[in-house]
Amino acid sequence: MTKGEETRQFILEKAAPIFNTKGIAATSMSDIMEATKLSKGSMYVHFENKEVLACAAVDHNMKILSSKLENKVNSGSTSQEKLFAYIDFFSNPLASPVTGGCPLLNFGTEADDTNPIVKEKVNNAIKRGQQLLTSIIEKGIADGEFKPEWNAAEFATMLFAMLEGGHLMSRVSGSNDKMKVITQALKKIIIQNSI
Repeated sequence: MTKGEETRQFILEKAAPIFNTKGIAATSMSDIMEATKLSKGSMYVHFENKEVLACAAVDHNMKILSSKLENKVNSGSTSQEKLFAYIDFFSNPLASPVTGGCPLLNFGTEADDTNPIVKEKVNNAIKRGQQLLTSIIEKGIADGEFKPEWNAAEFATMLFAMLEGGHLMSRVSGSNDKMKVITQALKKIIIQNSI
């Protein structure tokens, strides 16, 4: 990495949690300057404006989430274990794997009517998440682990939506009680569709 690339990465690593916690609209360049201890001129050398930095921060937060999730899912050796690992990864929203909570929920909620670029980034990440879940279930069906009539894409959508909804409920209430109900219900459905 060149010195410039290192500085750009440093700014991004400091800015990403701030954007994910405060939101794009509420985060100012002054917040980023305070966190990095860099001047405004230094900031604008690496990111031409707040919007460019915010988009890079969204990508950075989602990359962290995706990498940690992938490691967790890959810890399972069977399709059922992989689905359980996916659910367990999201089971404690009060101790989110990404500072500030789920970036899909945070940025998606903020950007749905205000920022088409970020909205599309979140939408693509949601599609990737559902495709991952669908492929795990389809492999389980092919391996004889799950019932052949189980609709993989339908359950992937339901699982994804229930976890995101549970995340919102938990973060707003300050309690993981509802998420516990959701994770148990999802695991029960998986067991019911296992052979």
